[in-house]
Amino acid sequence: MKTKELVVSAIENGTVIDHIPSDKLFQVIKILNLESCTDQVLFGNNLESQKLGKKAIIKVQNKFFETDDINKIAIVCPTATLTIIKDYEVVGKRVPSLPTEFEGIVKCYNPKCITNHEQVTPKFRVLDSREIKLQCHYCQKITKEETLNFL
Repeated sequence: MKTKELVVSAIENGTVIDHIPSDKLFQVIKILNLESCTDQVLFGNNLESQKLGKKAIIKVQNKFFETDDINKIAIVCPTATLTIIKDYEVVGKRVPSLPTEFEGIVKCYNPKCITNHEQVTPKFRVLDSREIKLQCHYCQKITKEETLNFL
């Protein structure tokens, strides 16, 4: 029996986001605004993974993510790893970790919160990083993973 393998071209410079749970792939694409990226973006979904069972992967040419984007990835899929590529060589790896506090990434779930009516940047404290529970600095309401709304 022949083994068939699809080979995806390597990127010269950019970032590979690996170990994304398959059901989170399109959410990661959306929060990183990759649908409007003008450079090459490759993704695969439902790939075999010993760690996750099924996983997704994204390769983004000429893109090196800033801390805010890495924090967004950590909120959606803390299992992800980022591999930085320069001149076709791996020059670094990052594992996103959710900070204990952050601001300007997620909207508050409470429609009455000041951040949803005034020019106030939402600020959160992370109560639970496994099941994603974020407490608003201003109204103290809890935003959970199923109610996340990114700015």
